Amino acid sequence: MTFLRVAFVQGRPRFGRTEANLDHGLALARTAQAELVVLPELWSTGYVFSSHEEVASLAEDARRGATATRLADAARRERRHYIAGFAEVARGRFYNSAMLVGPRGVRAVYRKLHLFEREREWFSAGDLPLAVNRVGPARVGMLICFDWRFPEAARVLALLGADLIAHPSNLVFPNAQEAMRVRALENRVFTVTANRTGIERRPGDTVTFTGRSQIVDPDGRVVVRAGKAEQVAHAVHIDLARSRHKRLTAATPLFTNRRPEHYGVLVRRS
Repeated sequence: MTFLRVAFVQGRPRFGRTEANLDHGLALARTAQAELVVLPELWSTGYVFSSHEEVASLAEDARRGATATRLADAARRERRHYIAGFAEVARGRFYNSAMLVGPRGVRAVYRKLHLFEREREWFSAGDLPLAVNRVGPARVGMLICFDWRFPEAARVLALLGADLIAHPSNLVFPNAQEAMRVRALENRVFTVTANRTGIERRPGDTVTFTGRSQIVDPDGRVVVRAGKAEQVAHAVHIDLARSRHKRLTAATPLFTNRRPEHYGVLVRRS
């Protein structure tokens, strides 16, 4: 079997209301029949932090915090997997992270590699390697929001064998969704972008989010996309064999046509 049913949740969390946000996200998720559900970036907390004290009060342990506990309970009850963004605390550092949770609990954690704007005031840059994990028959990688600007990250996941890239987001650039179509096309993978909606006004900053969560196929086509302001979950059935077929034509394989001996500048610090 190479089929998987995947979904995104798009909604509007309220800053600092962890339990209510989890309730809201899981309620939306229950409207979608899927084996893997992706929720947005920093879903548990909201996005616009105003102080280090706020970060410290809302950040969670990746295994024992409220997000891990609630998602694990839901995954066990519903017999499926979740990916969701949360603020993580580990060894005295804070990270903008995403967790993969299944019926047996937390399977993996990804810490955002590329921090955007004021995120750098509150979080440390990710220090875990990009990785791919099994969800049923699928090989799933995780990126978070602004990682879309760095095609190297998606390419690494594809080279590691990802069929699907889950992309919890709080997108603000209007062209980010189109860029994720390119990430899907250039790597021949499915991408699932779960974005949030609305405007978050906090002391010191106001941020407007773009909605338009989407699932994209390996040809770069949008399979389903939400509106800008909808609070909704959408699910689709995907054929993983399509993401494993890396030939552009019978005579043109995608990855074995690569010339990595000429790409050294990509890994040099600017």
